[in-house]
Parts: sequence; structure tokens; C-alpha cells
Amino acid sequence: MNENRYYLDLFKVTLPQLEKTAATALSHGGDYSDLYFEHTTFFNLLLKDGVVSSGGFHTDYGVGIRVLKGEKTGYAYSENTEMPDMLKAAEAASAIALGANGSRTYSPVQDVRHDLYPMQRNWRDYGADHFLPYLKKIEKEIFSRDSRIIKVVVRMSDSVSDIMMYNSLGELTCDTRPMGSISVSAVFEQNGKTENKSAARSFRMGAELAGESLVKELADEIVRGIDARFEARRPKGGQMSVVMGAGASGILLHEAMGHAFEADFNRKGQSIFSDKMGQRICPAGINVVDDGTVAFNRGSGNYDDEGVAGEKTYMVTDGILTSYLHDRISAEWYGVRPTGNGRRENFRYNPIPRMRATYMESGNADPASIIADVKQGIYVKELSNGQVKIGEGDFTFFVKSGFMIEDGRLTAPIKDINIIGNGPEALANILAVGNDLKIDNGTWTCGKEQSVAVSCGMPTILVKSLTVGGE
Repeated sequence: MNENRYYLDLFKVTLPQLEKTAATALSHGGDYSDLYFEHTTFFNLLLKDGVVSSGGFHTDYGVGIRVLKGEKTGYAYSENTEMPDMLKAAEAASAIALGANGSRTYSPVQDVRHDLYPMQRNWRDYGADHFLPYLKKIEKEIFSRDSRIIKVVVRMSDSVSDIMMYNSLGELTCDTRPMGSISVSAVFEQNGKTENKSAARSFRMGAELAGESLVKELADEIVRGIDARFEARRPKGGQMSVVMGAGASGILLHEAMGHAFEADFNRKGQSIFSDKMGQRICPAGINVVDDGTVAFNRGSGNYDDEGVAGEKTYMVTDGILTSYLHDRISAEWYGVRPTGNGRRENFRYNPIPRMRATYMESGNADPASIIADVKQGIYVKELSNGQVKIGEGDFTFFVKSGFMIEDGRLTAPIKDINIIGNGPEALANILAVGNDLKIDNGTWTCGKEQSVAVSCGMPTILVKSLTVGGE
């Protein structure tokens, strides 16, 4: 209890008050109730043309109360934690859940202590006067790299969230979650043409994120490959082999396949994988993971937003569908353990099954040999603006940069094309998986009903055939 005293004092509540509120939430016959307390501080700063364009600081504080009764959920929240207001919210949530048929019995979850994102320097100890010189240093470094740069924008944001969760099973779970993000964008001009390039890093860590090594890292990424951008053209379209580069192309895995593994879509029969549990869905040797335990990763969590410890979940094991991504509700429905995927944007929202860090594990192939085996195709380096139909698995993604592959060699740079396909079919048609898994640490955010921080990754992979929308 001593380790939880900070959180009880922060939210100005006692354990007996938590017990009373959870009991009130069950006053109309609910099966389970939980309380989600949040205190988050946010700070952001935008440097544009060497001048602070915007900045701000704000605090979010409150408690969300959920009641589960059979298949029905009641939810209410309060923006303060005074007992009268918490009890009103508990009564409201209880009344909303009233009238559901059936009942369920929720089991305690294992309390596994993690410390995935310890802060060396708390963001709350620093302000704009500390970070502005750092952002200007990044700006100066980028300008120094290429005379064609005409504009640089540098953004920094940070937050620290103190979270306390209590439920009607008597489980009290606490977590402090830092998040820091720095992103840069630059505009290049050459012979009357312009190109944009951006780079970003985001981690669950303290202000130590803003170190000297990151200045060089971001500047290097901004100028890398810019010549190819100016030279790039739209290729001929059609059906062809596609090599997905390691790292950021993992967004295709997240969007076109990952959502289809979330248990709520499967429970409702809305996913292409709803009836595929235990079946082979891709070639042997392929493992697809959603991982909440990667240290300092943007999508990781010591606990999810239901107080379930973060874990590494294999959705696909050696080509076989072995697990969906579960919150407490879907886990109870399927008769399995929750996987730590119950997540919410903040205390105003109900938790639902959401991804964390989603990636495909490395295979055995050398990336160069994968390209060498392609007679005619494209190599995709960066993707954006994906559209996906969860039920059917159909997707369209815009290729920001890449190369033609001709006779096993990367040749002409390409841009401004779409790749079109079906997620399950693409997964089934993977011919090779590289040994170069890279998790991309950009500012990825998933917008399924609510916004939550995620990350993605992938090794180099070869898909037998996708539709390339070119000329």
C-alpha cells in the first residue's frame, strides 16, 4: 500500500472511498465495476522560421467509472474526485447498465510489476525556456545539411500521466506514464520544384529524450534520400511483386491486419479472422506480435487501462492464428485471459481492445537476397494515408517513396502511387521475411473511435503480388 500512497493522495481519496464507489456502481446489480483515475499534464512547443509559433500547457484530471452487466456497459465520468460527484457518476453508470440480460463472473488478473519507462528527468520540471534553445539547435543543424532547404518546422510535445485504477475485485493498480515526442519537417527547393521531408521520434521516457544524439539523428534522416525524391517518377501500374522495407512500412501490418485481430471486431463477426482461430493464415515461420513490453516504446504499458499487466501477445505463431487482442470484456466472452489490450484515450472514454506495438518478427532471409529474387516489382520505403475495410480486409496505401525493382536491382526512384490489396491475402502471399526487424519510433497514433499512442514495425518482406496504381 505504501507504494500507492502517492496516487491516493494525488486523487484525494482513501481505500474505503474507493470500495464505496465501486459498490455504489454495482447497486443496480452489475457484475463488475472499475474506476479509472487520471492526472495528466501536457506541454507543447512549435518552432517555425526560427520563431515560436505556438505553445501551451494544460492539465487533465478526473475519474471514469464503468459498470458491466451481462453484455451491457454503463459508463460515466467526473472531472473532479470529490466523493459526492464520484458517487453520482457511479450511480449514473450503474443505471445505464440496468436491464441487461445474463450475468458474468470476472476473475482477478495477475499483478505483474513492470518498470518499462523509468524517467531520469521528469518533464514537469522543465518549461519552454529550457527546450527552446534545444529546438533552435535542431533547426540550425538541419539548415546546415543542405542549401536547398528553405523552411524548417520543429515540434516538441510531452506529457506525464498519473493513473490509478481500482475495481470491484479489490485490485488497486497505479502507473506513471511519460511521453515525449519531437518531430521535424523541412521543405527543399530545387529548380523551381519543392519536396517535403519529415522525421520524428516518440518514446515513453522523460526529458532525457532531448539529448544531443537526437539532434544529429533527426537531421540525418531529413536529408537522407532527398535526391531520390526530386528524381522520382510515377511508374507503370499493374499487378506486381512488392518488397516492403523494414520499419515504417509496418503501418500496413497495423492497419490492414492488426485491427482484424482485435477481439471486439471478431466477437461481433466483423473481422475476416472471426472464424479462423487455430487455422493457418500465412506461411509457416511467420510470427505476428502485439507487444506491450518493449522498454520505452510509445505503445508499451506497465498496465493497460483496465489494470491488466502488459504482455507480449502472439496473434500469429508459425503461420497459425493463435490469439486475438483482448480487453476484460472480450476475454470473459471467449473464456481466455485478457492480453493487456484494454486501452482508452483518457478517463472520459470506455476502454476497448486496441493495439500497442505491432510487428512481425524477423525471419531468416537476407534483405539484399529478397530484392535480388524479384524480376519486376517495386520496393516500398515509406507509406502514408492508408484506408482499410476491417471486415473484408481490403486496403489502399499511398507510397511516399520507393524504387523500381528490375532484374533484382533497385533502379528508378518512384513516388505518388498507391498499393492496393487485401490484408489476409497479402499475409498469405508473403514469400520471404528478412532478418532485419525494425520498430519505427515515430509519432504513430491510432484513431479507432479514440486516439491512442501506438507503434509498428516490420522486417523486409516480399509479397508475391499487389496492385500498384501508377500511370
